Amino acid sequence: MIVTLTANPSMDRTVELAHEIKRGAVQRAVAAASDPGGKGVNIARALSVSGFETIAVLPGDSEDPVLSSLKDASVPFVNMPIGTPIRSNITIVEPDGTTTKINAPGKPLNDVAQQQLTRLMIKETIDASWLVLAGSLPAGVPTDYYAVVGRSLRESLGEKAPRIAVDTSGAALRDALVGLDGMPNLIKPNSEELAELVGKIEMTDELEASPELTARTAQELVDRGVEMVLATLGGGGAVLVTAEGAWHAVHAPIKVRSTVGAGDCSLAGFLIAHEQGKTLPECLIQAVAHGSAAAALPGTQVPTLESTTPSAVTLRQLAL
Repeated sequence: MIVTLTANPSMDRTVELAHEIKRGAVQRAVAAASDPGGKGVNIARALSVSGFETIAVLPGDSEDPVLSSLKDASVPFVNMPIGTPIRSNITIVEPDGTTTKINAPGKPLNDVAQQQLTRLMIKETIDASWLVLAGSLPAGVPTDYYAVVGRSLRESLGEKAPRIAVDTSGAALRDALVGLDGMPNLIKPNSEELAELVGKIEMTDELEASPELTARTAQELVDRGVEMVLATLGGGGAVLVTAEGAWHAVHAPIKVRSTVGAGDCSLAGFLIAHEQGKTLPECLIQAVAHGSAAAALPGTQVPTLESTTPSAVTLRQLAL
């Protein structure tokens, strides 16, 4: 079983335009959709729709539209009431695939709420193989929260603690890597997040264009104690670096509908393959297949395992 923790969930509203967006003008939408969101929620949705056991842990009231949508989609979840509506995010998609996101702030969580959420997560994680800590942190939550959660989980469950994957950005990602006792087994940065982690933000475009440079940069994080780095490169595929080696995988060209949530689905694909006992290169292939399938769907829809095309993914090993 895979448990996901989303500290800052959202209702993701996607609007598709018929023409390029024009500031200050009335925009005509050709399609609109709403899906429960937040990185951990998206990963749980992708796992559930493919028949894999998962539980999404998140703050939110039982009657909230986000939780109602999860119920309707048969995605298992446990929630911590917060007494206020979950935030809404807006994504605007232009015909050429250009995406503009407007993310609202989430409900602040005080120290007591943070402790309640952590205890709830640990309770649900007892029989899990993976815990995914994903997404931004709401106001009031310290940037080292994911590291604190990792330490608390391992102190509580000992050898029975699941592996930990982290998919976040900025200070939350940086501080998740402080201290070996809370160190995640897997992180999934994009090129910008990877560049920021190693203090070389000016390298973002170079990383996006060079799997080899991405692999060498990710190796710095493996040397610091991260077991696996899954670096996504948008249309350039993804790179996986572990102590065993480095690989690059890229999907055949697709027509992009929306990139929102594609990275989340990449991580879901990796975890699905890992749960199936696949090799690490095969896990990378499924990650890229899942991310590409998600990008070909409108809004923040998630693909089923059967709708992905791993046969369209090209894999090669990289020299470090």
